[in-house]
Amino acid sequence: MRKKTVRKNKHLGSDFNDFLREEGVLEECEEVAAKYAFVMQLEDEIKKQNLTKEEFAKRMKTSRSALNR
Repeated sequence: MRKKTVRKNKHLGSDFNDFLREEGVLEECEEVAAKYAFVMQLEDEIKKQNLTKEEFAKRMKTSRSALNR
């Protein structure tokens, strides 16, 4: 009778957050991701309300270039 061997997935290890934490950049990456998510939601809402960037900037009492930044 043959003995069965259990193979472990050689690609299984820590997750990407663990890697970022070890590199010391997890917090910075999370901040960038949160800002990106906010901008995407904001752009979706602008499209939903059929506003131009100029109109939105006026409502926020700022310039279009400041809005782009």
